[in-house]
Order: sequence, then structure tokens, then C-alpha cells
Amino acid sequence: MDIKKDDQVLVMSGNDRGKKGRVLKVFPKKNRIIVEGVHFIKRHTKPSQVNPQGGIVEKESPIHVSNVMLICPVTGSPTRIGHKRVKGAKRMEWVRYSKKSGEVV
Repeated sequence: MDIKKDDQVLVMSGNDRGKKGRVLKVFPKKNRIIVEGVHFIKRHTKPSQVNPQGGIVEKESPIHVSNVMLICPVTGSPTRIGHKRVKGAKRMEWVRYSKKSGEVV
């Protein structure tokens, strides 16, 4: 999966199309991510010690990783992600790079 935690992404499809947000959590086995401020669901909760009032709580829900694109840190526009090998301190390392600008992400 090309998207990592704390990446800035743009939602490309669905009800939240056009919204930008930070990736809060990644579920690689399910190919899903949770993006800050995107795809809210309403959860009915019982009263508990943490939430003594109970009631309806809104929280972010996972969306499929194919519905988002990484925002290039250099240009600020959505971009596809490529992988290339770069000489590191001790050995060759795989890095992600922006296909639009060519810069390492």
C-alpha cells in the first residue's frame, strides 16, 4: 500500500469528494484508511463511565485506499506514487516519490 500514516490525501470519489485530510490510521490487510474529517458515521452508544450521557457519537469510518490520492508536498496537487531505489547510508533503500514532481515523499 502506497499511503502511510500522517500523509496528506485528497478524496477523489464518494460523498466526500474534494476534501483534504491527514491519514489517521491504516489497515493494510483490508486496503482501507481513516482520513481526518472524512466519511463520518453516527454511532449510538450506551451510557458508560467515559461517556456518562451516552447518545449519538459521530466518528470517522474507514474508506478504501483507491478513493484517495496523495498530495505532493512540493506542488500541493494530487499525484500518483512511484517507488525507486536510492543509495542510503549503508545500502540501497526503496523510497516513494511523486510521479508529478519527481521528488521523494
